[in-house]
Amino acid sequence: MTHRTGGPTRPRPVGRAAEADRGVSVAGGPRASRPSRRERDLRRRLADSTPVAAGGRAILLQIADPVVGAGVRRHSDFARRPQQRLAHTLMFVYAVVVGTEADTAVASAFVERAHRPVAGADDVDRQRWVAATLFDSARSAHALLGDPLSDDEAERVLAAYAPIATALRVPADDWFDSVATFDAYWDTTLPTLRVTDDARGIVRDLLHPRFAPLWVRAAMPLVQVVTVGMLPADLRTGYGFAWGPREQRRFRRAVSLVRGVRALVPGWVLRLPGPLLLRAMHRTAARYADRT
Repeated sequence: MTHRTGGPTRPRPVGRAAEADRGVSVAGGPRASRPSRRERDLRRRLADSTPVAAGGRAILLQIADPVVGAGVRRHSDFARRPQQRLAHTLMFVYAVVVGTEADTAVASAFVERAHRPVAGADDVDRQRWVAATLFDSARSAHALLGDPLSDDEAERVLAAYAPIATALRVPADDWFDSVATFDAYWDTTLPTLRVTDDARGIVRDLLHPRFAPLWVRAAMPLVQVVTVGMLPADLRTGYGFAWGPREQRRFRRAVSLVRGVRALVPGWVLRLPGPLLLRAMHRTAARYADRT
């Protein structure tokens, strides 16, 4: 399946791919030229922590595919470590989109290890859907929190997310060459989703954790309202979430709170979760290496 027909020319790659195009060493060698302001702005955009707010939404969209939901339910320990998949998802995104080649290799190894026992985990359609939820959730979070992507930025961020798909073993030609083709795919795929008992069980463990650390449980009321509020209406209904005027008011208040905090926080703080997640990823990788 290809998405290259009918769309505009694919934007130039960014991050490591863009550096390679300019003759920059991806192994950390000297730069052939300084990145343009446009490229620096995009890198800051990609490193921003805004997509963290939509991490729960992305997971709920992913598991609304019955095959994905069944695999996650049978091979993930959501009941005891509900924050783990969210943290690993965010680690993977930051490693592949803004990290080094070494970061990408570590993140990809984690994914391969996690998928090894899961039947159908390498299905291209399912992995493309997983990657698509990450892009759409990031785009939605930026819009929700008052920092929407321009048309040009959306095209370039979509191109920057292509390595996420290829790291999930989606052929490069099966990623999207324009936002228009992505949106057509999204609009076609959403009606095919079906919330199963597997997905509902995952959501109970994810949004109502019993064994999570105290700080995770303390943050869950805010996470719950933002996650549920960002879902498409049909999926909210499928998951059985109550959604009326009271819930809408809580959602608006939560979004206003997050916007207000973001307005007071320096930019470098908003970019801090990425390096922290990557550091945690490498610590986890080191622990796995010590066991083998």
